[in-house]
Amino acid sequence: MNGDTNHRAITVAADAGRGWTSHMEGRFRQTPTLLKPTANSYSCCIFRVPKSQVESNAKAYKPRVVSVGPYHHGEEHLMLIEQHKPRLFSAMLDRTRDYGAGLDRYFEAVASLETGIRDSYSEALDQETSVFIEMMVLDACFIVEMFRVFAQVIRPDANDPLFSMRWIFTSLTLDLLLIENQIPFIVLQTIYDLSSSPSEANTSLNEIALQFFNYALRLPAERLERHYQVSNVTHLLDLFRMGIIGHLDLEHPGWVDEESLQLIPSTKQLQLAGIKFEPRESDELISVVFDDGVLRIPPLTLDFFTSSFFLNCVAFEQSYRYCSSHITNYMILMRCLVRSALDAEFLSQRNIITNFLGTDEEVARFFNDLAKDVMFDMKKSYLAKLFEQVNRYHRNKWHVQRTGIKREYFGSPWSFISAAAAFILLVLTFVQAIYAVYAYYRPDD
Repeated sequence: MNGDTNHRAITVAADAGRGWTSHMEGRFRQTPTLLKPTANSYSCCIFRVPKSQVESNAKAYKPRVVSVGPYHHGEEHLMLIEQHKPRLFSAMLDRTRDYGAGLDRYFEAVASLETGIRDSYSEALDQETSVFIEMMVLDACFIVEMFRVFAQVIRPDANDPLFSMRWIFTSLTLDLLLIENQIPFIVLQTIYDLSSSPSEANTSLNEIALQFFNYALRLPAERLERHYQVSNVTHLLDLFRMGIIGHLDLEHPGWVDEESLQLIPSTKQLQLAGIKFEPRESDELISVVFDDGVLRIPPLTLDFFTSSFFLNCVAFEQSYRYCSSHITNYMILMRCLVRSALDAEFLSQRNIITNFLGTDEEVARFFNDLAKDVMFDMKKSYLAKLFEQVNRYHRNKWHVQRTGIKREYFGSPWSFISAAAAFILLVLTFVQAIYAVYAYYRPDD
């Protein structure tokens, strides 16, 4: 009896073992879809924003009026613009009939890029080829035509609601710079090349794209011109990000004192050490310098556009290891400086921050939330030397003492008068003492 029981137990165990083996072999063959194994490759450049960042600033990452690419395609609140995309494509075909490609050529050209386009996304995409290619063609045509209208390359119908309602343009500017709302730049370039007129021979897609986005930021035109012919662009967010970075040094900052290579104190604490703050005139928005106790920072306008743009840049730089981390480094610096509403208020008074975001508390909260879960390699930062110099100056006790003396005795007219009177009294007392000693030891005449 016991032998039969043991035999059945062994048989059941063996069957269970074969079941687990079969089950796990099936699991081993499954490929992750939410974050593909190839998501760390050079070609993969369009990502979902980490949930930890979305929780702090959800509105900054979600499109308002238009979906671009697969991540938000078909969402109900974006259908208003979606319904107009075929109409704009049809208008493009009519306009370019004499010199542009036919309808089939657009689809064939984009279809030849399908594998590379799918590789650009960190998620596995389940759209069928026909649906996927149509989405890419319509999205790219819509974007390129919007750029042309804004650059006055083409003139739309005066009654066209897409180009006459200002709120649509404002929202489009934001939506086209979201990391989750991108298509590979090569798709845009392909559509642009197929539909370009002879008069556009000397105008690049980079140029009209940068001009479109710069309407919101108002950067000097000369700064953006450097990027009109840049070729290593992954998508529109990356292109405008390059325009912000400019020609800042991309290399390692060189030797720095690692003991002083730490995050710097807040604006208030740096003030106590005698450090001054001044706005800096610079072609580079994120080019901050420290010289002889003065921290010079290019003026920054904070509104919903710039805050959303910076947040999406940080999300991109944190996900795509093949790009620099300039915007992340700059945001970390500003987070160090603005740790409270008082810091934000002071920098606003110095014309370093122009606040259209809300209260000073909201500005401080923006910078503090932005720094959550952000990886930051200070040794490789373009600001490494600045962090070192500021910390070294801040730790110098003489600077702190000198600032304390100035604040104590020269902080107001009355304290200055009191200090001056005390000094004069001290001098007179010293002179009187000298005369007394001189009179005592002076030989009699």
